[in-house]
Amino acid sequence: MCFFPQVIPSISSLSWFTTVVPLVLVLFVTAAKDAIDDINRHRSDKKVNNRKVQVLINGELRSDKWMDVQVGDIIKLENNQFVTADLLLLSSSEPLNLVYIETAELDGETNLKVKQALTVTGDMGDSVTALAAFNGEVRCEPPNNRLDRFAGTLSFSGQKYSLDNEKILLRGCTLRNTEWCFGLVIFGGQETKLMQNCGKTTFKRTSIDRLMNELVLCIFGFLAIMCAILAIGNYIWELQEGSKFTVFLPREEGVNAAFSSFLTFWSYVIILNTVVPISLYVSVEIIRLGNSFFIEWDRKMYHARTDTPAEARTTTLNEELGQIKYIFSDKTGTLTQNIMTFNKCTINGKSYGDVMDHTGQTLEITADMDSVDFSFNPLADPKFQFHDHSLVEAVKLENPEVHAFFRLLALCHTVMAEEKKEGDLHYQAQSPDEGALVTAARNFGFVFRSRTPETVTIVEMGVQRVYQLLAILDFDNVRKRMSVIVRSPEGKLCLYCKGADTILYERLHQSCKKLMDVTTEHLNEFAGEGLRTLALAYKDLDEAYFTEWKQRHHEASTALEDREERLDKLYEEIEKDLMLLGATAIEDKLQDGVAETIEQLAKADIKIWVLTGDKQETAENIGYSCNMLREEMNEVFIVAANSPESVREELRKARTTMKPGAEEDMYVSKRILGNSPKIVPDEVINGEYGLVINGHSLAYALEASMEVEFLRTACMCKTVICCRVTPLQKAQVVELVKRYKKAVTLAIGDGANDVSMIKAAHIGVGISGQEGMQAVLASDYSFAQFRFLQRLLLVHGRWSYLRMCKFLRYFFYKNFTFTFVHFWYAFFCGFSAQTVYDEWFITLFNLVYTALPVLGMSLFDQDVSDSWSFEFPQLYVPGQLNLYFSKTAFVKCALHSCYCSLVLFFIPYGAMYDTVRYDGKDVADYQSFALLTQTCLVIAVCIQLGLDMSYWTVVTHVFVWGSLTMYFVVTFTMYSNGMYLIFTASFPFIGSARNTLNQPNMWLTILLTSILCVLPVLTHRFLVIQLKPTINDRVRLKVLQAKAAPPPPSKRTRMRRTSTRRSGYAFSHAQGYGDLVTSRRYLHRPVKPRSGGFTPTGRSLGFSPTGRSAGYSPTERNQNPKQEVEATSLQMYRTRDMAF
Repeated sequence: MCFFPQVIPSISSLSWFTTVVPLVLVLFVTAAKDAIDDINRHRSDKKVNNRKVQVLINGELRSDKWMDVQVGDIIKLENNQFVTADLLLLSSSEPLNLVYIETAELDGETNLKVKQALTVTGDMGDSVTALAAFNGEVRCEPPNNRLDRFAGTLSFSGQKYSLDNEKILLRGCTLRNTEWCFGLVIFGGQETKLMQNCGKTTFKRTSIDRLMNELVLCIFGFLAIMCAILAIGNYIWELQEGSKFTVFLPREEGVNAAFSSFLTFWSYVIILNTVVPISLYVSVEIIRLGNSFFIEWDRKMYHARTDTPAEARTTTLNEELGQIKYIFSDKTGTLTQNIMTFNKCTINGKSYGDVMDHTGQTLEITADMDSVDFSFNPLADPKFQFHDHSLVEAVKLENPEVHAFFRLLALCHTVMAEEKKEGDLHYQAQSPDEGALVTAARNFGFVFRSRTPETVTIVEMGVQRVYQLLAILDFDNVRKRMSVIVRSPEGKLCLYCKGADTILYERLHQSCKKLMDVTTEHLNEFAGEGLRTLALAYKDLDEAYFTEWKQRHHEASTALEDREERLDKLYEEIEKDLMLLGATAIEDKLQDGVAETIEQLAKADIKIWVLTGDKQETAENIGYSCNMLREEMNEVFIVAANSPESVREELRKARTTMKPGAEEDMYVSKRILGNSPKIVPDEVINGEYGLVINGHSLAYALEASMEVEFLRTACMCKTVICCRVTPLQKAQVVELVKRYKKAVTLAIGDGANDVSMIKAAHIGVGISGQEGMQAVLASDYSFAQFRFLQRLLLVHGRWSYLRMCKFLRYFFYKNFTFTFVHFWYAFFCGFSAQTVYDEWFITLFNLVYTALPVLGMSLFDQDVSDSWSFEFPQLYVPGQLNLYFSKTAFVKCALHSCYCSLVLFFIPYGAMYDTVRYDGKDVADYQSFALLTQTCLVIAVCIQLGLDMSYWTVVTHVFVWGSLTMYFVVTFTMYSNGMYLIFTASFPFIGSARNTLNQPNMWLTILLTSILCVLPVLTHRFLVIQLKPTINDRVRLKVLQAKAAPPPPSKRTRMRRTSTRRSGYAFSHAQGYGDLVTSRRYLHRPVKPRSGGFTPTGRSLGFSPTGRSAGYSPTERNQNPKQEVEATSLQMYRTRDMAF
């Protein structure tokens, strides 16, 4: 805007380069920075698009890129490969065309799921010829985001077949334990259900960016007002005084007072354009880029085990990291490691798992502690660890209760075993904790080896035994237990049962009362450590009774009416008078430092909401493990209703409990009337509360008529956990908070199911974990562990915000001060648009004289060190409240600049008025006044910068003192005789520097001006510190009193806490694998004949007891060879869903 008038001689009093040079530099740096960001994102997208997959083209399999896969292509996937697109499963290597997939990236669940192809397509097998000749037609629903539903039909060979979700492989899944499979591409690219759930990519801007844009518009308006005032002044001056000068300064033809004032308006637009911060945006980008490098270079955010440094994938959001109010976190892979460990157990009233010293004190188990040597067991899992020697000794001494305990774990489950070679066992379990229990039994000598629909084969202390499997009473969310009925090789009938202790205790025999009390104490200890507990019991059955019960079970399972009720009664009947064996305690291993990180963030007044696809019980368990949910809370509300009215009632009941007499929602009616959404203020309550809501209830709570009510209730709670939520619901929750709360949000996750909320939040953080790289590719920042989040926010985020706010306040201060001097000078030069400074000074002021000092402060300044930032997380709160820079702070800055400009103009003006040199010559010429004023300005703004800076480094010293030195060097050079002789027209201030600055009264003027400029600042800060100190003031006082950095925090020992709450076993949310186990669908070819060396050989005595599970991870499995299915005629007694 200022450049075009500047080339008109009748308007501009400045050379063109004073504006063009800074403008070109700004545009160049900004363009280069944006280009780098775009190139980095393009590389990330290219990495995914260029993944390879085998595509059937012209009758042969060819390797092709993901980006080239089209709808209708037939592709081949192999074990552990990501699914390329949404596929119709055609055939697989497994019997009955089954495939096993892991959907962690879609719904957060690490347990395996089974998909099955149609028989008509499965018969094609891996025949490339048959697959190439496939000419079926698929008609299906249009692309949508429903992960749990698919409707379509396949027309093939004159027949029409129904297609549902069980025959579809979705993009984002991972093929597991399946050698190969073929699929037909139904949806690709943006039409896949995964991408439909990812949401739109939006350009993210920080709140400071938006504020700066508003302020720049205000500055433009203010510039216009100043120019209008000066133009009016010129009009009045021309009428009253201008006519007196026309004798020796005649006006041009047609120029009058009105036209002169019009030209003056545009002339002052050029002169005062420095009030509009042209270089502000490029300086902001440089600062952000520098702070992004600090994040990437931070060794304390580097994860050595995976060789993963922190990465700032965008450079425009750094200061927003210091303003976070709400964090939305995934659970699986983000808070947890996807690993379950068998930690402790109690058997017949004796607790195992703790390690004691010689005084009987419990020792903390560390990585350096020796674990049990399980080499006595050739089938032991080498990754399993346990540290309590006494449990192994009890097994060795053939303690009958201990043997029965592990025998139950080896028999009562729906795990399937795969043994590719002798002794190399791999378990595929529906839930990872069930796999951990079977692995524990395996290492303690009770090895689950294989199963058929009729038998379970286990190896008990080296002796192979085959149990006849008579019935599986499978798990569901109502029963919260599962049982198996088996016949031992000796012909003994027994029922083994495991489940939630509260459920099993109701079904125990009266003789177990004393044992139950002792076990309850142990369960409370386990729960107090955040472990997930499971009670174990058994019952010997009478042959005659079981035969009669079996007949009634068959009748009930084939009944046409009241089948469910009749089966429930039969289960209740046989699962009573059980004998208690003990209980297990499994740890759903959190990532390192999760609990401490959450505690630190809570102290910083950051609210954390967990949004997970896991079921409610699992999410609650993790909530207690992370100390997000605590026993000390007044109440934890569970919202699990299945109708809108019930959900609304539960939310209102919760809100009334937290705040009796709370008013009805006043915002909903306004929203319905069409008004824009209102900001929902925070409501103060007494006590601490938690809220757990499942996906079905959340769907109703997010409806327009109820969303504000849900938000108000949730925001009253200290902790909110949303479970069984879809990726789209995660994004909707984030959008809800963004819409109604004036707060900055952050979403963190590690899977593709988290991409939507990562994109929706103000800041998205991806964890490069076990669920692929989709979340990282969509994120703004990424690192390897959740614990790094506290350093990202409390250190880098807070420093970035503090530095940016200091920079903005200082930048506006120096530019306004610089410009306002021109404004005051106009009243003394007849509003003639004469500049008060040399035009070279105007050009170099922001580019050379003040650029480096402010960049030094904006890159290296810190109010306190990182250790003190962790010591006092409350330092983070001012950023959430926008206390460091706001419209109010901007107005204060403008008033401060106005005061300083008055001092900088009138003190030198008064000092030079009617002043002579020591030799009697006149000093009061324009050039000397200009030099004195600009010298006072440079020194005053440098002193102000020094007062604003809290942390001086070698770099900042060099920048500040170097810039002052540069000013004097350049000034004396440009005002020298030589420059004048070479470029006479460009350097007219010949000799001004040496003639003015060699006068003592000039230096006294500079000293007086500098003191008067900073005196109000010093006075204000002194009064604030004394009368109303901020949290920063108090902490910095502590730092000064300490006179040294605080010692590094000591390692926290794991705190034991008593608890009356016991976290139940995390079975799957749906019915278990019971049907699959007994249906003969999963069976493989028998493994190779086992070597005679491992047929019943007895027990090895040569072992050294030790032990604690390294964990069971369902993702660590090898591919599964195709095997034959053996026919059998035995009718199995299964749970609820009996096939007719």
